[in-house]
Amino acid sequence: MFHPSVARRYARFVLGPALHDLPAPVVNKTTLLALDTLGSCLASSRQDFGRAVLQTAERLGGPAESTLIGTKGKAGAASAVLANATLAHGLDFDDTREDAIVHTGSVTVTTALAVGEALGASGRAVLEAIVAGVEVMCRVGLAVPGRFHARHYHPTALAGSFAAAAVAGRLHRLTEDQMVHAFGICGSQAGGIIEYLADGSWTKRLHPGWAAHAGVTAALLAEAGFTGPETVFEGAHGFYQAFAGGHDETWLDELLTSLGRKWEIEQLTFKPYPCGSIAHPYMDCALRLRERHRIRPDEIALVRCRTAEGPVPRLWEPVAAKQRPVNGYASKFSLPYLVAVILVKGQATLAEFTDEAVRDEAVLRVAAKVSYEHDPTIDYPRQFVGHVSIRLHDGRVVEERQDHPHGGPDFPMTREELEAKFRANALLAVPDEQASRVIRLVTKLAAQAPLTDLMESLTT
Repeated sequence: MFHPSVARRYARFVLGPALHDLPAPVVNKTTLLALDTLGSCLASSRQDFGRAVLQTAERLGGPAESTLIGTKGKAGAASAVLANATLAHGLDFDDTREDAIVHTGSVTVTTALAVGEALGASGRAVLEAIVAGVEVMCRVGLAVPGRFHARHYHPTALAGSFAAAAVAGRLHRLTEDQMVHAFGICGSQAGGIIEYLADGSWTKRLHPGWAAHAGVTAALLAEAGFTGPETVFEGAHGFYQAFAGGHDETWLDELLTSLGRKWEIEQLTFKPYPCGSIAHPYMDCALRLRERHRIRPDEIALVRCRTAEGPVPRLWEPVAAKQRPVNGYASKFSLPYLVAVILVKGQATLAEFTDEAVRDEAVLRVAAKVSYEHDPTIDYPRQFVGHVSIRLHDGRVVEERQDHPHGGPDFPMTREELEAKFRANALLAVPDEQASRVIRLVTKLAAQAPLTDLMESLTT
């Protein structure tokens, strides 16, 4: 019996459902994903890393077809997504699919808008493409939960090019065979190591940008007749063998069979804090303990957190370095700092992640008291669980546990909360009236044709 390849099954799905075929909750979540992503883009456009990648995209150039968000400039779509997807992810304020540990909007939303603008596509077509890309990206990661990180790769960097190819391929109206070739090409472009953890350098920020650039390029190559291996995912020398050491064929088949039946976009988690989502339940626990017990920093003797083994190399070790992060970006991947900043300041906004903020000795004194212990009952990455226990100098012990991050399907952020988050981010780059205009245009994205008004609202 003939079984289509994994890439072909993805291709058939990507080129299939129209907007009217999608459940209303899926469409609504997609517009929220777009809004959340664009807020991060605008905020990042005023950061040093944002300016660097925007300048680079301008130098790479290409036809002036796609907006460089936060500027008045335009570039070729592949150059634009290099910048815009980096902006979307650069503050670590973008969405996460927990089990897969991928950030979807940074790749799919930016690619859909850049390619859609270049092609004069409608808002409906852009929404369809975003959904297609999210569903592919999530499943690429879900097939091997935790195994990319275990081999020192960033899952978003690996899965992102396939998502971008899905988005671009849908908008370019590739044939099924061309879409398969595009996926095949993506397999040879995948990469993205996590050595940024050593010194808080910027490469993780670039991972979605490079993946989106690769995916757009793969779609264009395939459209021009360039070929890629059909068995890119499951082959003996394929993607899963190379980057995960293999995969469970039965589980992957289940994920593929669920295409068009189960919508992974509904399982996305939006972030209330601009840092790694694994840390968020711990931060919520720390905040509740601070508020309920009116804990002052000088009362704290010891803070102990329970954790699965998987996050330890990224968020806990080496402990001394995590208790005193070298810069603001490194602090986003330091649970001792993240718990401490909540206990001391009662918040974790963008202001708490500057290079100056992470030198606050009041926070660092508490961070030095934060440690961890393994909890084998936490089924990471299927569970993002937080547990914080605080021993006070008077002998009291208080503790909190949270089984899901705020912003996920089990503990969602409201539309009002997400709009407030967008506005706070956008106001770092544009006036309030312009931020309100973006909200209105994204909310009505399905009715737009072409995208001119929305893209103009993202320029400064």
